[in-house]
Amino acid sequence: MELIPVIGLEMHAEMKSTTKVFSPAKNAYSDISNSNVNKIDMAFPGILPTLNKECLEKAIEMSLILNCKIPDLVMFDRKNYYYPDLPKGYQITQSTKPIGTNGKLKIDVDGKEVEILIHDIHLEEDSASLDHYSYYSLIDYNRAGVPLLETVTEPCMHSAKEAISFLDAMKNIFKYTGISDADSKLGQIRCDVNVSMMEKGSKTLGTKVEVKNVNNIQNVQNTIEYEIKRQTDLILSGRKDEIVQETRRYDEITNTTITMRSKVDAIDYKYFVEPNIPPFIIDKTLIENIRKRIPVLPNEKKLNYIKLGINNLEASILIKDKDLSQYFDNLLALGSDIKLSINWLLNQVQDYINKTHENILEIYMTPDRLKFIIDQVLQNKISNKQAKELFNAVLEKNKEPNILIKELGMEQLNNTDELENLVIAILDRSEEQIEQYKNGKTNMFDYFVGQVMKETKGKANPVIVKEILTNELNER
Repeated sequence: MELIPVIGLEMHAEMKSTTKVFSPAKNAYSDISNSNVNKIDMAFPGILPTLNKECLEKAIEMSLILNCKIPDLVMFDRKNYYYPDLPKGYQITQSTKPIGTNGKLKIDVDGKEVEILIHDIHLEEDSASLDHYSYYSLIDYNRAGVPLLETVTEPCMHSAKEAISFLDAMKNIFKYTGISDADSKLGQIRCDVNVSMMEKGSKTLGTKVEVKNVNNIQNVQNTIEYEIKRQTDLILSGRKDEIVQETRRYDEITNTTITMRSKVDAIDYKYFVEPNIPPFIIDKTLIENIRKRIPVLPNEKKLNYIKLGINNLEASILIKDKDLSQYFDNLLALGSDIKLSINWLLNQVQDYINKTHENILEIYMTPDRLKFIIDQVLQNKISNKQAKELFNAVLEKNKEPNILIKELGMEQLNNTDELENLVIAILDRSEEQIEQYKNGKTNMFDYFVGQVMKETKGKANPVIVKEILTNELNER
């Protein structure tokens, strides 16, 4: 029996906005509990929510990016359930008319284009957060009312790799558009993961298991891989009935999923239209204006890079980090050499960032300073080795590279007469090595170059040195 995994995701992303989605409280992460709270967030009697226009526009923007159908009306609903971190006893969300439905997103999975189907995308408010201790729990209301954009896929993915590629693509889109910072370390990205196993050739889905609130992309991968193995083992060992419709949670310590509660029937949340936010028509002009402001997105940017002659792997690395891509774009805007810019960026610059954990757009090695170093190499004013030394010195001393070239004595020796005299002197005392070279030991040429570089402490222009050496050796 061949089994095929069937995976669907419900991705929650906390949106960037000045204030919360239905209250004027500040929407910002804070280490101080209950510091960004308003009476609306706390559900005081008589409170009335007011929809944040910025959040609505960003939700429409994401809906357009995902090629969704946008409804004729903006409507909100109440999702009724009780939980300690839900002050009102209900959540304001969208059920009747989500902000987008029937969408799709093309993603790259190991060089293959895969289309992910979107069931819907909707705008809602987040709950408060609970901090659990040995004998009690504390509620932090900072998160209550933070705008959430939930993207629900169809059960259309068939591997952990596809799911992770989709999440990576979504995370990049959020960052490129500024809709969300999508930082899983701050809980800004969370996923409910639905996994079932289906017999190959069958059109009937297996029993779906839902794993709630998986809090980072690596854990999503671990969850899917564990559930695929768990369910496959049960089916192949004749214990298919032990796979039941239930809600589970991911345990980071054991790297397994654990039963939370059974889910024989869908929970009845008793949805009804939110009476305090009247439905209203979406202005088509607003939609078109939002469409026009959508920036160049990762996939389009990748194609543009490839057109410049950048290979697929390098382009993929560049677009995966918005700030890295922006740094590279800034280098291109300055007219920096493409090939050398890529090489320096993906090696020296990234090595530095990985060690220091600084933001690439804030480091002292700005694009114009890096371009200066690259230009010095291209113009044969410094060697590659000197360029790397200069790069490190600029970052260590926070000094301009043109000043450090002089301070470190890196000005390249380009005087042809001086270099010719030096080459002749070296060859005059290297008769044995010249004979070896003439007898076919061609690597001796590098020996002679090395001797010149040693004599000049690396300052000699290697292009001029090689040209002089070739002429002198041919005459001897």
